[in-house]
Amino acid sequence: MEHPASHVESHWRTQLRNHIIQASSLLEVLLSGLVLIGLLLSAVPLIRWMPGLLIDGNEVEIRTFLERSLDIVIGIEFIKMLAKHSPGSSLEVLLYAIARHLVVGHDSALENLLSVGAIALIFIVRKYFFVPAFGAHLPDGHLAPDLSPTQSGIHWLHPEPETEPGEDDE
Repeated sequence: MEHPASHVESHWRTQLRNHIIQASSLLEVLLSGLVLIGLLLSAVPLIRWMPGLLIDGNEVEIRTFLERSLDIVIGIEFIKMLAKHSPGSSLEVLLYAIARHLVVGHDSALENLLSVGAIALIFIVRKYFFVPAFGAHLPDGHLAPDLSPTQSGIHWLHPEPETEPGEDDE
């Protein structure tokens, strides 16, 4: 027979664990909001630089514009990764970060080759090793917005219920 105190302790631990999960989810949303505000504020200089690029867009101005723009894109992908909780969104953040390094970096040919290899490896992982059903659902049970049922590989796990003609008329 189970001791009542162990049941209470187990219930208490479960409640505490649930509160910690809720608090961490709230912190994650707050962090996403702060990152979004920061990204919006960092877009203001980009808009101010636009006329200068048209008139006298030298290499330094264009490079700075691209660096800032790609940083904002990576930030947006980071926010999406926090919101979606899917492995696909994590791979996208990595892909954009490596692409930014490749596009705006002043690297050697070997470093560029390694960056291209890393991008190729991400595509290989996504095509051959990626298990789409892992992370296909959000924590609330809904399908992740970046995956259609066919892409997720779960369309066969949860088939649509077949209805008889006339059942929907009630």
